[in-house]
Amino acid sequence: MSVFNDSALYPRFLLTGFSGLENRYGLISLPLFLVYGTSIAGNITILFIIRTEPSLHQPMYYFLSMLALTDLGLSTTTLPTMLSVFWFHARDIPFNACLVQMYFIHVFSIIESAVLLAMAFDRFVAIREPLRYATILTHGVITGIGLAIAGRALALVFPASFLLKRLQYHAVNILSYPFCLHQDLIKTTVSNRRVSSIYGLMVVICSMGLDSVLLLLSYLLILSTVLSIASKVERVKALNTCISHICAVLTFYTPMIGLSMIRRYGQNASPIIHVLMANVYLLVPPLMNPIVYSVKTKQIHDRILKKFKKQKV
Repeated sequence: MSVFNDSALYPRFLLTGFSGLENRYGLISLPLFLVYGTSIAGNITILFIIRTEPSLHQPMYYFLSMLALTDLGLSTTTLPTMLSVFWFHARDIPFNACLVQMYFIHVFSIIESAVLLAMAFDRFVAIREPLRYATILTHGVITGIGLAIAGRALALVFPASFLLKRLQYHAVNILSYPFCLHQDLIKTTVSNRRVSSIYGLMVVICSMGLDSVLLLLSYLLILSTVLSIASKVERVKALNTCISHICAVLTFYTPMIGLSMIRRYGQNASPIIHVLMANVYLLVPPLMNPIVYSVKTKQIHDRILKKFKKQKV
């Protein structure tokens, strides 16, 4: 039943965990929140190491700091409602709170996509112009890139929230996940959602769609530059500097593509699969990025070991 009186201004939204497994939420929540804890600890560690080690005050690590901050934002944005559903079985979320959470989830996702693109540009400059690397990527340039990345995300997502605010909803609306996503909120509307749907699609195309194309172009240019290097040893060394970034790109885009495919073609799939894919999309990148960079980046790896050895002594 749709409502068009005062209650329509304050519709209720119910979050959804793993339907049919409510009596096992205590058990299910353990690995989920272990992932959250590891993600938060890992990204804080990356930020601490880069902040306290003067030798890591370089463009590559500044961009890595941006990635870690973004992952922290993504984790902490989704954590409160996940806790409410799996620990307290509290599914209710106010409409405005849902809009705020949706806004920041999408903002941080777009920022992460742009930061990965900026890191690809960083690798291209480091390989193509190693002698001019520090003069091209100055502190001012990096700050400008960071502000542009944040500004684009904030500006793109705000109209989507405003458009959703103007739509009408049922008095009670059941969402598909334990957090609020734009495409999920649109499904619950009872008024014409064409404008919101089109704008949401344009945001995806202008952000992650464009970023993915530019990422591919960046790596084609990097590969072309690497192949032009005469020494095989130098070629391998240059490619090795990109391994961590390639892993981060795959970790971000693979779950996102998987979630999109499930939503589009998996209508007959179990709701549990939909929820699982959505959790993977939001949980895996913040978990894997600090692990990959800690293992694959020698400077980070060595500094972490050095800090632990100091603590033991």
